[in-house]
Amino acid sequence: MSEGPDQHEPDVVDTLFAYVDRFMDTVHDRVLRPIMLAGRFVAYGLILLVLALVIVTALVIGFVRFSTVYLFAHHVWITYLVVAALSIGAGLVIWRKRRPVSLRK
Repeated sequence: MSEGPDQHEPDVVDTLFAYVDRFMDTVHDRVLRPIMLAGRFVAYGLILLVLALVIVTALVIGFVRFSTVYLFAHHVWITYLVVAALSIGAGLVIWRKRRPVSLRK
């Protein structure tokens, strides 16, 4: 019986494909994966931002309608005054929590 090429040596094509496969895995892990993670972060962040904006807007509209009809007997200017006071108060609280740029790091 004559045997063909040695069965213990890897084929040149198999070796080449192994190198290409290892190279592609490295490219995927070091380049493409961080790009995909950053893309997901941006996409989900934008979705959450828009969702939060919609919820806050709906809550403010609901508060204005509820307070105008049930609390202040259709005197909408009082409702606007209350919403403005709450907005200014929240802005002042946020403004007090800020730090100068040199102290942020």
